[in-house]
Amino acid sequence: MSEKKACCHKTSIGGQALIEGVMMRGPAISAMATRMPDGSIDTETWENKGAKAWYKKAPFLRGVFNLIDSLALGYKCLMKSAEKSGMDLEEEPTKFEKWLIAKFGDGMMKVISGFALVMGAALAMLLFVVLPTYSIKFLDMFIPLGGLKTLLEGLIKIIIFVAYLALVAKMPDIRRVFEYHGAEHKTIACYEAGKELTVENVREYTRFHPRCGTSFILIVLVISIIVFSAVPWYSGWMRIIIKLLLLPVVVGIAYEIIKLAGRYDNVITRFISAPGLWLQRLTTNEPHDDQIEVAIESMKPVIPETQGEDKW
Repeated sequence: MSEKKACCHKTSIGGQALIEGVMMRGPAISAMATRMPDGSIDTETWENKGAKAWYKKAPFLRGVFNLIDSLALGYKCLMKSAEKSGMDLEEEPTKFEKWLIAKFGDGMMKVISGFALVMGAALAMLLFVVLPTYSIKFLDMFIPLGGLKTLLEGLIKIIIFVAYLALVAKMPDIRRVFEYHGAEHKTIACYEAGKELTVENVREYTRFHPRCGTSFILIVLVISIIVFSAVPWYSGWMRIIIKLLLLPVVVGIAYEIIKLAGRYDNVITRFISAPGLWLQRLTTNEPHDDQIEVAIESMKPVIPETQGEDKW
């Protein structure tokens, strides 16, 4: 049976796949549902503090602040879901982990999370900022690239991004996360279509969504090619610093574009969304029914009581 697409109602509710769970964020309430080791579903809800702040509503500014907020919340929920699902109990602690437990006790997870966050940011900067810039500068020493340098630099970043997704998608644990990602998208699509949130209904809908974070990152990479074309190449480190300073501009523009793509359905928005939707073939997998159940449980609490309050 062919998958159905969402229609009728464009919602601002968005989510994130977790370890054995899904987090959903509505206009006023957020929730995360996690499949526990005993098979039950644990659902936690909280109010969205500062959701109506002016800087989260102002065009172009809102992209940066909403991204930072989403990353912080998403990482916190990811770590919490790993604890709830029992992932940290599956393997015997290493000597280093035992030392951390003895040294920091209950604060061990915060130490590990902080270290992982710093290492992740450093790796991202190396792969998507330093490596592409110096690869092009090195190549330009042998083959004069002229005005193609920025374009090729951007293509290298996109290739690295796609290759990274293709590699991690083969990992069993990540594959399960991507199945929950598919369940998240299907649940939102079913809700947007105005159908009752049941496993049978959700199963019929597409696992691809134009407002996905995967699509957003791809748009960021494309917009960066245009914005960074104005940055000089005479110094590698100077170019990197200027690019970092211009990153909020890139994010702000990309956020407005993905908002338009998620709000309207026409030839232009379909063209904009197409590459990101294709890329979601790597970051989403068809979920099992028990994963759809989790996504539904995370969705129900965040649906506003007033109809239309979550309009995108």
